[in-house]
Amino acid sequence: MRRRDRRLRAAGALVVLGAVALGGCAAEPDSGGAPVAGVSISEDDGLNGIVLPQAYDVPPVELTATDGAPYSLAADPDRPLTLVFFGYTHCPDICQLVMADIASALTRLDEQQRAQIGMQFVTTDPARDDRATLRAYLDRFDPSFGGLTGPLEKIVKLGTAMGVPVAKGARLPSGGYEVDHGTNVIGVAPDGTAPVVWTQGTGPELMAEDLRTILDGGVPVPPEQTGGTS
Repeated sequence: MRRRDRRLRAAGALVVLGAVALGGCAAEPDSGGAPVAGVSISEDDGLNGIVLPQAYDVPPVELTATDGAPYSLAADPDRPLTLVFFGYTHCPDICQLVMADIASALTRLDEQQRAQIGMQFVTTDPARDDRATLRAYLDRFDPSFGGLTGPLEKIVKLGTAMGVPVAKGARLPSGGYEVDHGTNVIGVAPDGTAPVVWTQGTGPELMAEDLRTILDGGVPVPPEQTGGTS
């Protein structure tokens, strides 16, 4: 029932293809997850997350990892699945909640399963998130998590292609600013496609359940591609 209830909430917030949905970090953490642009929601895809009817093609955008090495999400992931989240270290709430959920989900896997899942955090605020800042932030959740930064235009291009719009948000009384961005966690395959996403609010146990399913048998084929009905 948890899976059905979550999907019904997401289906009620369906967004047509090409719409721009920004989830600011000041959003309510129990909102049930931001909708995924251009995706109709099926309750029969076998996951708590959302199997995309058409996987995102990750563009060959080269960013910089926290160790200074170049890194491309389209070419460099070599594990069965790499989780990707776009956020920023000054985010007051949502980014920390999602990152904590990812870290908790991964601790629920056994050692062999955990070794097959990568994690990359892409900053949406490269002006403030240099490599050292990213590394210190990620170490609070899991030292194995990777962090990526680079020119903002490259990050915007990457995020847009992966269903995560990015824009500068409200200026704060302190003189700083928020960054509005999509809050989905995206699963990237080694072939440079992203076939599955999890919306904000998917709990650690549900995500861990999905990761086990994917590791055991791959990302389920959407009913739309098998002649099934949603």
